[in-house]
Amino acid sequence: MHLKFTELRAKDVAGLMPYFGRRSNMTCDSTIFDSFLWQDYFHLRFAVWEDRTLFLLNEEDGETFAEVPFCDEESLPEAWKVLEEFFETELAQPINVKWADENSLRILNLDTERYEITENPDLADYIYDAEKLRTLTGKKYHKKKNHLNAFLNEYEGHWEYRRMHRWSRTEIWDFLQQWEAEKAEETNVEEHLEAEMTGLHHYLFNMDVFDAKMAGIYIDGKLEAFTVGSYNHTDRMSVVHVEKANPNIRGLYVLINQQFQIHEFPEAVYVNREDDVGLPSLRKAKESYHPVMMARKFDIRRR
Repeated sequence: MHLKFTELRAKDVAGLMPYFGRRSNMTCDSTIFDSFLWQDYFHLRFAVWEDRTLFLLNEEDGETFAEVPFCDEESLPEAWKVLEEFFETELAQPINVKWADENSLRILNLDTERYEITENPDLADYIYDAEKLRTLTGKKYHKKKNHLNAFLNEYEGHWEYRRMHRWSRTEIWDFLQQWEAEKAEETNVEEHLEAEMTGLHHYLFNMDVFDAKMAGIYIDGKLEAFTVGSYNHTDRMSVVHVEKANPNIRGLYVLINQQFQIHEFPEAVYVNREDDVGLPSLRKAKESYHPVMMARKFDIRRR
C-alpha cells in the first residue's frame, strides 16, 4: 500500500486535528499537541488515507516505527492492514508500532502468536480525577493543601492567574530559558529537555493554529509558572503537556496545577499529566497527586 508521508508543519495542524479523538484513547497522544511538540526529535511524518485515516511515522535511534492509526473505531482494523502492508512493501520490514493504547488493542484483538505485544511501563500516563485536582479535598491531598495554603498566605494580594496568548510569547520564552538554565545544573536533568524546549519554541511561534490552552502565574507582575494543555473531548479529559514553575517558591506547582483545571477545563472528568519516562523523581511527583488509573502503552511487532 503506497502512503505518501510528509513532514508535519504548522499549516497542517488544523486539517489533522479532526482525526484525533475519533475513538476513545486515554493517552496523551489523543490530541495533536504532543505530535507537534516532539516532531523534530522523532522526525515525525504523516500521511492521510482516503480522508478518513491519519498515519504517523517516527524515527528514533535509527528505528522506524508508527503509531496506531488515527481513525474511528470501526475503521481501525482495515487501517491496521493498510499500515502493515506499507511496512512490508514500502519499508521492507515487519510492522513496528509504539505507544499503542489499551483501547486500540481491544479493538484490534491481535493474534499473540503472530504479534509480539510488550508493555512499556515507563511511558504509562498518569490519569487523575479532575475534580480532586480542582478542589484538593480529602486526606490524600492534605499535604498538597498545606503547600497551597502556605503559598496563599505568603503571597496574598501579590499573585495573579493569567490566560496567555501569542503576544505573551517573548516573556514565556524568557521564563523557559531561565527555567532550563536552572534545570540543566541538576545532575538528574531530563534526557529530552533540549528537544522539549525546541518543540515549545516552535509552538510559541505557531500557537494560533492550536486549540490548546496556555496560562501562567504572576507574582508581583513577574511570570513564575507556565503551563500548556489541550482537551480530549471524546474522553472528557484534559491533557497537561507542559508545566514549569519556579521550584524555589513553595506551593507554586500545586497552584498552577489547580488553577489551570479550574479556569480552562471545568468540564473535564479526567486529567492526563503524561508519563514519568522512568525518572524516580518525576514518578514520585506524579504519584503524589494520587492517580485514579494509568493509561498503559504498548509496543507491537510482527513476529
